[in-house]
Amino acid sequence: MAISKKNLGDHFDDFLKDEGLYEECTEAAIKRVLAMQLEDLMLQKHLTKSDMATKMHTSRAALNRLLDPDNESVTLYTLKKAASVLGKKLRLEFA
Repeated sequence: MAISKKNLGDHFDDFLKDEGLYEECTEAAIKRVLAMQLEDLMLQKHLTKSDMATKMHTSRAALNRLLDPDNESVTLYTLKKAASVLGKKLRLEFA
């Protein structure tokens, strides 16, 4: 089956925008990346979830919500606390 030249160069982002799914998918992807990065940093620092929650002065349940890639209800304050405990700074930018 030959690929039509008409479709060459089409982007998945364009498809998502056309379907009205771009923002939702982008937000979900960002949350998944954040959750993975936090877990990786915790592993590097040899921090358990209990240790991390204690250092953040929060509950283990709140930390689980932060690390849950499907839970998008995370505040900047919570992200800032997590970054601080892990020796990082939270940086946001508009692109």
